[in-house]
Amino acid sequence: MVFMRIACSLGSMLSVNEILNCAKIMSNTQTETIWVPETWGMENFSMLTAVSGKTSTQKIGSSIINIYSRSPAAIAMGAVTVDTISNGRLILGLGTSSLPIVETFHGYKFEKPLERMKEYVEIIRLISSGKTITYSGNIFNLKNFRLLIKPQRESIPIYIATVNEKMVNLTWSIGDGVIFYLRPKNEMKEIITKMQSKRKIDVTCQIITCVSENSEKAIERAKKTLAFYISVGKVYREFLAKNGFKNETSNIYEEFKKSGFSSNHELVSNSMLQKLTICGTPEECKKQLDEFKETGIDLPIIQFNPIDDTMESFRLLQKTFLDE
Repeated sequence: MVFMRIACSLGSMLSVNEILNCAKIMSNTQTETIWVPETWGMENFSMLTAVSGKTSTQKIGSSIINIYSRSPAAIAMGAVTVDTISNGRLILGLGTSSLPIVETFHGYKFEKPLERMKEYVEIIRLISSGKTITYSGNIFNLKNFRLLIKPQRESIPIYIATVNEKMVNLTWSIGDGVIFYLRPKNEMKEIITKMQSKRKIDVTCQIITCVSENSEKAIERAKKTLAFYISVGKVYREFLAKNGFKNETSNIYEEFKKSGFSSNHELVSNSMLQKLTICGTPEECKKQLDEFKETGIDLPIIQFNPIDDTMESFRLLQKTFLDE
């Protein structure tokens, strides 16, 4: 069984040219959406604009733009601009990011994430409608704001990245879609079934994916990527600890504090790989992707993690998932 819908995320460790080369290749595949992350490297709206120029039919998505480093008006302006340049192909992915990034890298206080997300979504929707808006919230107050350009569309779809229960509930209340990441398949199936019975939105999940003709190489690469997120991402570490991986997350994090990333990936269990990632040979990876479908995901997002030569690795990923 194959997905009718498939998307791909081009990670932060790729160079600008590698992302653009991969996007050009995907322009001739069945890929529905090309997602580009923003961490502390490439600026997202610039990259989305460049990616849109290498494609003609694929949607382009931000995964994610955080709601602390730009004002809601600045995000709305950027979104409308990219949506216009891409002829209406943008999906705006928003998230809270994390305390270390927001406070240490951007110098803002990581406060009131739920209330802030709600106001951002409301303001962005109002501004991107093209109307003159006045907004009075608990965090933001805007008066007589109107874009100088006419938006390409009346509304741009907004997907929200979420981990914990309160943000899940908010996402299903106000979002057009959700972006999941690092959720065990059994837990994800339960939450999707529960939430979709209340209100249907587009359910996406970004999945760490490593494909190689050498299964061991793919497994090692997946372990390293997973160990990285567990080490630096407190929200993922705590969530996974509550969902069946308390010992593993503790051991991986403690080893990280002692010796960095040199060997802590060796503490990633096979159970973690099986429930959280796709890794192995092309045939093994196809079967694992089918298993993710059973959770109720509408749109799987294959997160490309290159092995050895980047473009050769991407060609194999393309052949495995994107050409069918």
